[in-house]
Amino acid sequence: MKYRTLGRTGIKVSPYCLGAMMFGAFGNTDHDDCVRIIHKALDAGVNFIDTADVYSGGESEEIVGKALKGGRRDHVVLATKAHLPMGDDPNQRGNSRRWLVRALDDSLRRLGTDHVDLYQLHRPAPDTDVEETLSALTDLVRAGKVRAIGTSTFPASEIVEAQWTAERRGLQRFRTEQPPYSILDRSVEREVLPVCERYGMGTLVWSPLAQGMLTGRFRKGLPTDSRRAARGFRHFSDEARLDAVEQLIPIAEEAGMSLTHLAMAFAVAHPGVTSALIGPRTMEQLDDLLAGADLTLDDETLDRIDGVVAPGTDVSRLDMAYDTPPITEPALRRRPSADRSAA
Repeated sequence: MKYRTLGRTGIKVSPYCLGAMMFGAFGNTDHDDCVRIIHKALDAGVNFIDTADVYSGGESEEIVGKALKGGRRDHVVLATKAHLPMGDDPNQRGNSRRWLVRALDDSLRRLGTDHVDLYQLHRPAPDTDVEETLSALTDLVRAGKVRAIGTSTFPASEIVEAQWTAERRGLQRFRTEQPPYSILDRSVEREVLPVCERYGMGTLVWSPLAQGMLTGRFRKGLPTDSRRAARGFRHFSDEARLDAVEQLIPIAEEAGMSLTHLAMAFAVAHPGVTSALIGPRTMEQLDDLLAGADLTLDDETLDRIDGVVAPGTDVSRLDMAYDTPPITEPALRRRPSADRSAA
């Protein structure tokens, strides 16, 4: 694989990053099989692994830790995340100093290592001052437990605010962002990716296969994947997304590749993208993904993709897409009723 530099960190990573969300109760419950998948990815040249404390309640981190025993840890760029709830306690979540310090220690224990190369905030926390969060993360870097810090699914405005705060206060800067990005989900091309490029941040994009919709398994008129439907993902039955898939399939065929390979090649073609996350649940899925690792798209194919999904736009929305509080909380976008009546 041709390695890329992760932003301006100087760290070299593979264009495919092995996502570990499907290892454990959420996906593949066979730990030995998961370890074999990880080892095969590493042997193929993938040197970047991304997990999170919340994946299967910490089980994913434990599996990754098992796979990296025996000398493999030193050759892997290891990333994990914190923020999402890890218990009923309201303080076992978020981006506070209180939680991040404990969450990292818990992750290091499960991973069986004394440091992670990249520690990421899984989502923004509007109730926490970004200076508080950056101060805590800076201390973790200085303690040698973290090499670099990053974010995941942050709006462009919050990325900029964090960069300014870090500069003013002499704190560690976020060096990476992990946004959703696929042929069907291109809105980050409008602001997030350009902002990351401007500040020298690396990006590892999640869901380049649009939660599996860009594998060709989801077609108009075919039964919905029952496993995913049971989890309440509505976008799998979205007519606009299914229509786009039908238009992309012949483009992939004429380019001489599968839809999966077309989607992955598209994701890593953007100059603002460092790595694209792959999340295989089985060895067969990993083999298929690795088979297309060296494929590239010519300008004509990229132009045809632009004709199906315009740059900077989403085809409807992923159910997991992040919305800021002014969108999710009516009180932040509506004047009090008394004020409206007086007007």
